[in-house]
Amino acid sequence: MSGDVPPASPAPTTAWTPLRHRAFRAVWIAALASNVGTWMQEAAGAWLMTSLAHGNPLLVALMQTAASLPFFLLALPGGALADIVDRRRYLLLTQAWMLLSATVLGLCTLAGLTTPWLLIGLTFSIGVGAALNNPAWAAMIPDLVPRAELPAAVALGSVALNASRAVGPALGGVLVGALGPGWVFLLNAASFLGVLAVLFRWRRSVPASTLPREDVLGALRAGARYVRHSTPLRTVLVRTTGFIVFASAVWALVPIVALHDLELDSVGYGILLGCLGAGAVLAAAVLPALRRRLGTDRLMMAATLVYALASATLAVVRVPLVAGAVLVGAGAAWMAAMSTVNTAAQNAVSSWVRARALATSLFVIQGGMAFGALGWGWVATHAGVQTALLAAAGGLVVGLVVVTRFPLAAAEGLDLTPAEGLPEPEIAGAFDPDDGPVLVTVEYRVDPTRAAAFGSAMRDFSRIRRRDGAELWGLFRDAADPSRFVETFTVDSWAEHLRQHARMTVSDRALREVVRGFHEAPEPPIVTHLLAARLGPRPG
Repeated sequence: MSGDVPPASPAPTTAWTPLRHRAFRAVWIAALASNVGTWMQEAAGAWLMTSLAHGNPLLVALMQTAASLPFFLLALPGGALADIVDRRRYLLLTQAWMLLSATVLGLCTLAGLTTPWLLIGLTFSIGVGAALNNPAWAAMIPDLVPRAELPAAVALGSVALNASRAVGPALGGVLVGALGPGWVFLLNAASFLGVLAVLFRWRRSVPASTLPREDVLGALRAGARYVRHSTPLRTVLVRTTGFIVFASAVWALVPIVALHDLELDSVGYGILLGCLGAGAVLAAAVLPALRRRLGTDRLMMAATLVYALASATLAVVRVPLVAGAVLVGAGAAWMAAMSTVNTAAQNAVSSWVRARALATSLFVIQGGMAFGALGWGWVATHAGVQTALLAAAGGLVVGLVVVTRFPLAAAEGLDLTPAEGLPEPEIAGAFDPDDGPVLVTVEYRVDPTRAAAFGSAMRDFSRIRRRDGAELWGLFRDAADPSRFVETFTVDSWAEHLRQHARMTVSDRALREVVRGFHEAPEPPIVTHLLAARLGPRPG
C-alpha cells in the first residue's frame, strides 16, 4: 500500500471521492472497524460504571474525563514526536499500546477484578494511546489524498467515526446484556488488529532532507511558536473552544439521563447513543451542499444553535422516543461543527508542523471534553442534570456572540504548499548546525512617503518570520537616511535558520514579494547573516 499522494483530478470532488485512492480506502475501512470497537467499549465502560458507582454522577462523568484528559496532557508531545520520527512506526506503537490496555481491561473484568478506579485507570491508559496516536493519524490524511480532496477526506473521517458511533453503542449495549462488558472490552482489543495490519503494509513517501532532525523539545518549541503566531490556527482554536466546552455536557450526562430520567437498560442506552451517531451519518450526506450554500462560518453557527436546542430539549424530555429524535439532531449538529473546525485546522497549517498543530486542536477538543465533563458532572451533582444541560445550552448561544468575531473561512484562501526555488543563505565555508544564535539583517530602500504602508506589510510579514523560527524581530529606520530600513531577527541556531527557509509556503512567498515590492534600489535587499562569536578568556 503506497503512501504517495495521487495527482488531483479535474473532476468535481464529491463526498466519496477520496475512497477511490486505495491507501486512503484501506485506512478508512480499518478506522471504521476500530471505531466501532471503541464505541462499544465507551458504552460498556459507562454502563459498567453506573453499576460499580451506584449511579454517582461525578464518577460516571469521570469516565469521560479519563478518556479525554490524556489528550490534554500528551497531545502536544505526541504531535511533536509524529513530526520528527517515522510516522508509520510511531502509529504501529500507539495502536499496539491501545490493544494491550483494552486486553488487560477485558481480562480484569472477566475475572471480577474491576473496580471504579481500575476502570477509570485503564480507560485513561487507552486514552494515553489515543492521545499519542491521533495527531499522527490526522496528519496522515494529506499523505493519502490530493489537497483538493482534503475537506472530503476529513469529512469521511468524521463519517467513519460517527457511523461507528451509530452502530457501536447499540451493538455494545446488546453485547453487554448478552455477554457482559468484559467480552466487549476484548472485542475492542481485537479491533486494533485490522489497523495494525493496514499500517504494516503502508509505505509512506518522505521527502529527502539534508537538514538535521529536530529534537523533541525543539519540535515542541517550534510547534508552540507556530500556534502563537499563526492567526488562522488561533482562530480555529478559539472557535473550537467556544463550542466544545458546552457541547461536552450532552456526552457526559447522557448515561444519567438514560438510567434515571428515561429508565432504560443497557440496550436502550446503547440505542440512545447510537442516535447521536445516526444523526452524524445523516448529516454527512448533506454537508457538502450545506457548506456550499451557507459557507463555513454560517454552517458553524447553525450547527451550534441546533446543538444548543437539542441540549435544552434533552433536559426536559422524559419520553425515550423523543429523546432519541433529539439526539439524532444533536449528532447531526455535532458532525457539522466538528467537521468544520477539523477541516479549518487542516487548511490552516503547513506540512512541516501539521502533526504538532493538529495536536493542538486535539488538545483543545479533548481538554474541553475532559474539563467540561468534570464541570458538568459537578453541576449535575449539586444542581441536577436538567440544570446542567440547560446551562450548557445557554453557554453555546452566548458563546456565539463572542466567537463569531473569529471567522473560520479566513484560512480557506491560503496556499500552504512549500515554496520552491528560494535562495540559500550566502556563506563563506561551512558551519556546525548547532552554531548560533544567528542574527539576520535585511536592508530595504523605501520611499519615505510609503513608509506607513511598508510598515503595515512588515507587520504581517513579521508574523511569518516569528511563526517559522525568528525571535527578537524588529524593524529599524536609519536616523540619518529616512529611506533606509533594516529588518532584524535572531534564530536559535544555523540549522533552525535553514529550516526557516524550508518552511516558507507559497502564500508566505507572495507576502514576501509584497514587502519587497516597496524596495526601490536596483539591487535586491541586502541580507546579512551574523553568527554569535566565541569570546576569548578574560584577561588576567
